[in-house]
Order: sequence, then structure tokens, then C-alpha cells
Amino acid sequence: MTEEIKYTEEELGLMAMFHTLTGVHPRDCIIDEQFNRVIFVIDKGYMGLAIGRRGQTIAQVEKLIGRPVELVEYSDTPEEFIKKALGERHIISVRITQRYDGKKVGVVTIPFRSKGAVLGKGGRNAEKARMLARRYFGIEQLHIVTQ
Repeated sequence: MTEEIKYTEEELGLMAMFHTLTGVHPRDCIIDEQFNRVIFVIDKGYMGLAIGRRGQTIAQVEKLIGRPVELVEYSDTPEEFIKKALGERHIISVRITQRYDGKKVGVVTIPFRSKGAVLGKGGRNAEKARMLARRYFGIEQLHIVTQ
């Protein structure tokens, strides 16, 4: 992680509640006011447990929070983490480069047909990936290009 992550009381409370309901300890919690959602980052291998059988567990979490909840599985590499944040089945490639001024830039290549699914309604998925890439790996810009 490039920056120290500081949590508000509300985020800490949501993380504790998420852990109690799902049995999965979240790595991170982000309250996204722009898209009225809560994003939890969880460790690899715990997605099924967090979602629950037929989505019942995550539905219970959403009901208690009163907002949609999105889950992202953590990965140590920025390329894999960005793929997971955007939905890896639609991603052709992810390339991270460093510009001459030292800023990191990510380029995600997707098929033209999958553009809507990857970007999400109003760009919500793309914004989630940008936010997480910046927060965990210091990637300043994330460009999504079609092929």
C-alpha cells in the first residue's frame, strides 16, 4: 500500500458488522457517497463465504447497511487487483507504467462488446477500480481502452 489508510468510526463499525454477519474479516471498507454504496475489500478465497448461499449473507448486510454492497477480492499485484475490481472475465490485459514525472498509470484493454459491463452504469465500476488502484498501489490514472 502506498498511503496509510485511516478509517472513520462509521467505516470501523461497518467492518465490525460485516465480520460479525459473514465471518469474513474485511481488509478495507470504503463508503462511496458518489454512487451511494459501500465497498469491502476481502482476502483471496473468502468471496463465497462473504456472499453466502444464494447471496443471502450479502443481502442481509445490504439490508442492515441500507446501501448496496460491493465486494472486491484483494491481490498483491496491481494488475490482478484491477482485474478483480473490474470483473476479470472481460479483461484482455492490464499494463502498469511509470511516466517520466514518476506517476504510475494503468491501461486496461477490454473487448469493445464488453465496454458497458466493464464501465458499469454511469462509470461506477471504472471509478471503483480507479479508487482502489490509487488507494493500494499509488496509480494516479487508470485508462480503459477497447480493442
